[in-house]
Amino acid sequence: MTALIFDCDGVLADTERYGHLPAFNATFEQFGLPAHWSEREYGEKLRIGGGKERMASLFDDPAFAGSVRGDRTELLLTWHQAKTAAFRKLVAEGRVPPRPGIARIIEAALARGWTVAVASTSAEASVRAVLERAVGADTARRVPVFAGDIVPAKKPDPAIYRLTVARLGLDPADTLVVEDSRNGLLAATGAGLRCLVTVNEYTRDEDFTGAVLVVSELGDPGRPPIEVLANRSAAAPGDYLTLDDLRACLEEPR
Repeated sequence: MTALIFDCDGVLADTERYGHLPAFNATFEQFGLPAHWSEREYGEKLRIGGGKERMASLFDDPAFAGSVRGDRTELLLTWHQAKTAAFRKLVAEGRVPPRPGIARIIEAALARGWTVAVASTSAEASVRAVLERAVGADTARRVPVFAGDIVPAKKPDPAIYRLTVARLGLDPADTLVVEDSRNGLLAATGAGLRCLVTVNEYTRDEDFTGAVLVVSELGDPGRPPIEVLANRSAAAPGDYLTLDDLRACLEEPR
């Protein structure tokens, strides 16, 4: 049976720019922390997998480390919980737009009997909020989520994808991952899975060698045609991707 595994951030929705970045900065302000990330600085932080891990990088600055008192582990946990709450509020307010094609593809895949899952190393509560907003509550209930600290290592480590495949009993040869970043691509291919990449403004210039297909978005009818940035698959995309295109990503190119 064909299976699709979606990353969350940058894949299901434009979460980084419109959700995570403002939530991080709101949390810094809430706790009076001497930090504020610009869009450029946050783009650099995205190389670090995991929200708590990005926050932990603040301590790399001696000035920041010297200005904060308390147990570092407990502080990071408290800050990250507050950041997750701020992020979920932004999602609930409709300020984090779903990416084109997500609802269409997921609903069509489920209707065809495919397995659909979400695998992310972001906080589980955040991932579930984004998924529900992107596809609706009824559809979201049919999509298992593997997220957060369920694995000991964050992407680019392949642990989250290996766990998802094992828990759902998937055949790697029939499983396609949809990612948006090089770290995600490395995690997917490290687990022996083929990967389709939908880039965003933060990741467009990353190295996606190893992806079977790289596109600007999944696309939807009525939208401008998608841009195909690389195609090493048997797919022949038109103005937007279809289930047949995704299935062709699992086949050897002719």
